[in-house]
Amino acid sequence: MTFRVVQWGTGNVGRHALAGILANPDLELAGVWVSGPAKNGVDAGTLAGLDETVGVAATTDAEALIASRPDCVVYCSMTDNRLVEALEDLRRFLAAGINVVACAPVFFQYPYGVLPDDLLKPVEEAAARGNASLWVNGIDPGFANDLLPLALAGTCLRIDELRCVEIVDYASYDNRAVMFDIMGFGQPMDETPMLLQPGVLSLAWGSVVRQLAAGIGVTLDAVTETYERVPAPDAFDIATGHIAEGTAAALRFEVRGMVGDRVVTVLEHVTRLRPDLRPDWPQPAHPEGCYRVQITGDPCYALDLVTSSPRGDHNFATLLATAMRVVNAVPAVVAAPPGIRTALDLPLITAPATRPGREAAE
Repeated sequence: MTFRVVQWGTGNVGRHALAGILANPDLELAGVWVSGPAKNGVDAGTLAGLDETVGVAATTDAEALIASRPDCVVYCSMTDNRLVEALEDLRRFLAAGINVVACAPVFFQYPYGVLPDDLLKPVEEAAARGNASLWVNGIDPGFANDLLPLALAGTCLRIDELRCVEIVDYASYDNRAVMFDIMGFGQPMDETPMLLQPGVLSLAWGSVVRQLAAGIGVTLDAVTETYERVPAPDAFDIATGHIAEGTAAALRFEVRGMVGDRVVTVLEHVTRLRPDLRPDWPQPAHPEGCYRVQITGDPCYALDLVTSSPRGDHNFATLLATAMRVVNAVPAVVAAPPGIRTALDLPLITAPATRPGREAAE
């Protein structure tokens, strides 16, 4: 069976998703939405970084794409700084009977107990009205902290703490809005960026600790958050701009699922812009970074996942992995019952055989 798919957004993740759709014999590209005139009318093959055209032109006409009633939308638009608009996008797709796989908003990985009813209910009602499903995933939040830890958890006699850690050098991550405006890198230490405003970490990654808890049969009493920032000891440049001496250059935070006063599930990030910053913080298994699962219990586990690609660095590889996690899920999500689906609902998702040569350029 072939599924008609519309790609929504062709940025850092979306261009990889677009190439993945074109490479998948089970998917038919039915359209591409782009946000501005620069890409309007451009062939999808070009936007995917391919050496060929495919005869599908991108458009800014959202209504026409929704009216075409594809089986699924692969949603990769930026959401961090346009949350209200993103929620409305999802609601419209679902109400029109269109299934959605997406890499954001990340709290939909497992929104229960995380998202307030005034934001959650309209999406749930739209899915019921349109008899459609929504699944949000990626790498983090995503398979690095649902698929991998829950697979290991299934081999334990006892679990005392389940911890997922991202330890990554973000110097090559090319998204200025995320790096400077949202995460606050390169900004004065006495300014609190969007990500570190009270409750935002728990909104963004509370889905992780709550889904892990649900997966191991634990009811959390609370979700707490903590963070620490480190200034640059001297000035240097990263992919997105200049980091002045004394401005934020490293960040460590934890979102903790609590049972009483005991930490049970944890999402931790250790983010540096240079490897020499805070060497006492957890170190990655590879100089560029890793995703780590740690289980304290019986047996105990320490699992390090290192990403790489012959076409780019670790950030390139994780963007590709994020895209393919959702693209490869299209058949399962279309087949799923209507509603918001999570990793606890879907079958194991694997990659099909693909047509060679259709890969997004570096």
